[in-house]
Amino acid sequence: MTLLLAFLLLLVTVPVAGGRLSRLESLEIRGLWLAFAAFAIQVVLVTVVPSGDATVHRIAHLATYGLVAGCILRNLDIRFMWVVAAGGLLNLIAIAANTGVMPASRSALETAGLNPSSEFANSDLVRHPHVGFLGDVFAIPAGWPGANVFSLGDALMVLGAFLVLHAATGSRLFAAREGRLPRSPGSPTVPARPARPAR
Repeated sequence: MTLLLAFLLLLVTVPVAGGRLSRLESLEIRGLWLAFAAFAIQVVLVTVVPSGDATVHRIAHLATYGLVAGCILRNLDIRFMWVVAAGGLLNLIAIAANTGVMPASRSALETAGLNPSSEFANSDLVRHPHVGFLGDVFAIPAGWPGANVFSLGDALMVLGAFLVLHAATGSRLFAAREGRLPRSPGSPTVPARPARPAR
């Protein structure tokens, strides 16, 4: 939910920076159904059947990242998609290293007003986590919209989505074309120097 809220906020930044959301219609994202399927599976695991078999839950959670990876790999030709991929890879490393659960620090959970879960949670307190620094060690404080814990990988994915959106919509952040700087209106035009006659 926190990532979804972050994405909606990113959409708001596009018109603020002079971008046109209508240009997203021309942004062809292949295999998008893979990402939607991964999101749906995670919702089922966490909210519908959180008390199921722990091993099955962990394997299914890892599988959802495989689905997302399939979607991202099919779209690496999109500008800045590699940043999203890097963030997803960091999350995958943390989850795989902790047998299917994203390790969350106790301090981050407390800041977000969350308690360790007795049922399956895609992010939870893990005793003696591996690569814990890649886990959910940051938090949006309790009482704030979208209060939750998040990881370095999550932050990198949001940054990547920001760059992808602004590059695709032609915002002022990417207004300058390669090798050319936009000339401000009313600036004088330098006349071309006449060529010397051949001798």
